[in-house]
Amino acid sequence: MGEVNYMLRLHNLRPRPGSRHRVKRLGCGESSGHGKTSGKGTKGQKARSGGSIRLGFEGGQMPLIRRLPKRGFNNAAFHKCYAIVNVSDLNAFEAGTVVNEQLLRESNLVRGHFAGIKILGEGELKHGLQVQADRISTTAREKIEKAGGTVTLREARTSQENKTDVTSSGAEPDVAAATVKPRAKTKTKSRKNKSE
Repeated sequence: MGEVNYMLRLHNLRPRPGSRHRVKRLGCGESSGHGKTSGKGTKGQKARSGGSIRLGFEGGQMPLIRRLPKRGFNNAAFHKCYAIVNVSDLNAFEAGTVVNEQLLRESNLVRGHFAGIKILGEGELKHGLQVQADRISTTAREKIEKAGGTVTLREARTSQENKTDVTSSGAEPDVAAATVKPRAKTKTKSRKNKSE
């Protein structure tokens, strides 16, 4: 094959053949291929320039979103999702191991983004472990302690430390800033008639 002396420059840039289509020209009469009304039917709201109907509008009748019953409360915006680890999964570690989130991720027992680790009590634990988690069920705690292990809740520890940091910082609380001062009553002048 011979060498192709073709240099790509701004003046010879072209789109890939077939990737660009002819612009659909509207409003050019019946012979344009799109009909007299340019594919918009005859008259009405949707035939006008800029005329559109909002999402969920059903012609004025009660829309479906308002006909459906609403029950309960959905706190999805502030919901915390925890990674679930069962007691039986902890048998993969040797006795006396400190089981924390980092170790669980290294062993691929926890993958993805979560607010923390939650231990559930499915299965049996064969040996004692030092478990560090954010949440734990009552059954899981009993099984871990029965096997000779310990449980440490991380969030409970950090919240307690935050309280001690505030109290042991030595700074006295600003009582004046904490108490809200009542608004002073302003005297309203009675309006007098201009004739008086």
